[in-house]
Amino acid sequence: MSQTYIKLNDGTNIPQFGLGVYMVPEGPETVNAVLDALKMGIRHIDTAHAYQNERSVGKAVKESGVEREEIWITTKLWPHEYGEDKTMRAIDQMLERLDTEYIDLLLLHQQFGDYLGAWKDMEKAVKLGKVKSIGISNFESHRLEEICEAATIKPSVLQVECHPYFQQGELKKRIEKYGTVIESWYPLGHGDKNLIEEPLFTELGKKYGKSNVQVILRWHIQEGTIVFPKTTNPEHMKDNFDIFDFELTEDEMNQIRGLDNGKRFYNVSLEDQEKNLGAWHPLD
Repeated sequence: MSQTYIKLNDGTNIPQFGLGVYMVPEGPETVNAVLDALKMGIRHIDTAHAYQNERSVGKAVKESGVEREEIWITTKLWPHEYGEDKTMRAIDQMLERLDTEYIDLLLLHQQFGDYLGAWKDMEKAVKLGKVKSIGISNFESHRLEEICEAATIKPSVLQVECHPYFQQGELKKRIEKYGTVIESWYPLGHGDKNLIEEPLFTELGKKYGKSNVQVILRWHIQEGTIVFPKTTNPEHMKDNFDIFDFELTEDEMNQIRGLDNGKRFYNVSLEDQEKNLGAWHPLD
């Protein structure tokens, strides 16, 4: 088996496994992490304006020697960039920071601000060839349906917290009719010890000669979820990616599905999200 891809509702094929660079500092640390990922065959990099490391991602992509068409770059707009005309300017600035002619996947990072105006500009950017696919992140309130119904181009992905303790079954039902797929941040439950050390994962790890983390990531892959675990350690990165040479049985998948207990690791109300996150915005 090899790296898997998912066909999105717009016809593009996204690499299902990637590298996330949230909280990795701009500069050599991000550049080296992305270079290491690309060297070992990872072809999906997930960044955001809010991460403040887009320039380093773009630098690594250029230095890697890998053809740009083989690499999938995801980035995200922050709410202060939402709005017609304003969002298009923000996209142009993103392209400049990433030093690329197009963005593979552009997301709205948060579910507040003028997201409807921003979506109109994102659809224009697709038509202009500046962006290939568009989607949303952290939209779990009624605003999810609002933007999906208003959209001419339906969101291709929805990036949210998703892991064996919080499998997002209801959310998946809500987006099914739009053809939208789940991308997981916190695929390992924010590294929760109880989750990772679940006896079921230990048992399956012994059976397949894999670590508990590899079993969890493999479960995500077979569930059709897109994942991009964050690490700057090349050995951890290699281990995370080494999940395409075994396959869980349907019975084993169902056993893992049975671990769903509704436990989230990020619990912030929409009101607090808007108040706290909305008070901050990234620099250029």
